[in-house]
Amino acid sequence: MNIVILGLSVTSSWGNGHATTYRGLIRGLHARGHSILFLERDMPWYAGNRDQPGMAEARIQIYGSLSELIERFQAQVRAADLVIVGSFVPEGTAVGEWVTATAHGVTAFYDIDTPVTLEQLESGACDYLSLELVRRYRLYLSFTGGPVLRRIEQQYGAPMARVLYCSVDPQLYYPEDRREEYDLGYLGTYSVDRQPVLDRLLVEPARRWPEGRFAVTGPMYPDEIRWPPNVRREIHLEPKLHRGFFAAQRFTLNVTRAAMTSAGYSPSVRLFEAGACAVPVVSDYWNGLETLFEPGRDILLAESPDDTLRYLRDLPDSERRLIGQRARERVLAAHTPAHRAAQIEQYYEEARKSRDNVLADSPRGNGYGRPGSLRTDAGCSPERGRTAAGGRAGAAKGEDSVGSDLQQSSGEGAGNVRAAGAGAKPADPGV
Repeated sequence: MNIVILGLSVTSSWGNGHATTYRGLIRGLHARGHSILFLERDMPWYAGNRDQPGMAEARIQIYGSLSELIERFQAQVRAADLVIVGSFVPEGTAVGEWVTATAHGVTAFYDIDTPVTLEQLESGACDYLSLELVRRYRLYLSFTGGPVLRRIEQQYGAPMARVLYCSVDPQLYYPEDRREEYDLGYLGTYSVDRQPVLDRLLVEPARRWPEGRFAVTGPMYPDEIRWPPNVRREIHLEPKLHRGFFAAQRFTLNVTRAAMTSAGYSPSVRLFEAGACAVPVVSDYWNGLETLFEPGRDILLAESPDDTLRYLRDLPDSERRLIGQRARERVLAAHTPAHRAAQIEQYYEEARKSRDNVLADSPRGNGYGRPGSLRTDAGCSPERGRTAAGGRAGAAKGEDSVGSDLQQSSGEGAGNVRAAGAGAKPADPGV
C-alpha cells in the first residue's frame, strides 16, 4: 500500500508518546512492503528537540501551516491507498476535513489518546477531532480497546472502530546484561493525575526504605516536588537509551493516566518496552490489564507502598527473573510492530470492502447522512473475537501491498526537517 500518515510528531519524542508509536508502526509497515510518507507540522517545541529527524523506512516531510500542507501534499493524499490522521495534530479538525474530502483511498483517525479525546468531544473542547469527522473517517483506530470500541461506533457514529495498541520493536528492546543500579525505576512525563500514584508506589517506598535505590526519569516535573535523597532524577532520556535504563532496574514501575484507568484496556508502551527487556513490571491496575498480562505470573500489581516494598525486598530473585522472562515472551508473541502492521492490513481490507459496498449502494457516493448506511456487522463488535494480544504477525500481505525501496527525502535542511528554535510546548498528552 501507499500510506500517508499525518501525526503529532515522529521526529521528537520529547514530552510525548506519539513519536515512538509512529516509529514502530512505520518500521512494521515498511518491513511488510508498504510505502510511507509521514507529514509533521513544524512546531517550535519539537523542532528544538528532534532526537530522530529522519528514518530510512519512510519519507518524513515537515510543513509549516495548513495552507502549505494542502499546497504541497494534495496529490499524495489524493492518491494514497490509506491516509491516517493522528490525535493531537495541530489544527487536526481542519486537517481531517481536508483529508476526508480529498483522499480517494481509505481514511483513518488514529487516536493515541482515546479516553482524553472522548472526554474533549463530550465537552466540545477537542480541537483535533469533531463529531462529524468521527462519522466521516472510514476507520477509527483506537489506543483503547474493550467496550469503548462499541461506544465509538454506536454513540459517536464511527463506521468502524478497531483497537491498535502501541508496540515495541524487539530489535531495539531486549535483555541487556549490565549492573543493576536501581531497585525500582520509573520512566514517564509528569502529569497531575499520575503523581499521587507515583508518590504512593515509588516515592513513599523510597522514604520508608532509605537503603533502597530509586530513579524517576521524565520531563515537566515541578521544581517544588521534594524527592527523597535515594531517588535519582533525570529530565529526559532519548528512546535509544530506554533499554539501558530498564536493564539497570530490578523492577520498573508503570503508572497509568487517570482517563486511561477509567476507560480500561489502555496499555502504556512502557509495559511493552520493559517486558521486551525482561524487566518485571510493578503496575497499578485497570480493567482489561489481565487480557494482556497475567497478574502474579508476568506482571505484579500494587495498590500501596507496602505492596511495592514487599516485591522489592521479599520476592526471591529467581522468581523476579522468571516474571520478567514470561513478560518478554508474552510481548514478543503479540505486541511488536509486525503485529500492528498486520492489523493495519486487516483493518484496511475491512474498511475498503465496507466502503465499496457503501459506494455501490449510495446515490450520494459517500453514504453520509443516511442513518446506518456505514454500519457493518463486523464493525459493531468491539473485539470481533480477535485475541486481545493484538493480532497475528504472520498474516499474508494484502493484494494492495507493494514493495518499495524507500529513500529519505532531502527535505529543507539537515535531518530532513525545517530549522526552528525551541519555544513554548504545544498542548499534547504526556506519557
